[in-house]
Amino acid sequence: MGRILLIAAAVIVGFFLLGSVIGLIFGALKWVLIIGAIALIVSVVLKLTRSSRSNHYS
Repeated sequence: MGRILLIAAAVIVGFFLLGSVIGLIFGALKWVLIIGAIALIVSVVLKLTRSSRSNHYS
């Protein structure tokens, strides 16, 4: 009986740890995607302003 309870407790603790690790991974992935989207938007805006500025002066 004690061994079964120990196994059940280990499984429950494992699920808690797995949930925390998965949450951490998805949180980091979310921030990477947000930073990547911001960098992409900034690069597109800079490219558009550069091309319009070079066309304006030539």
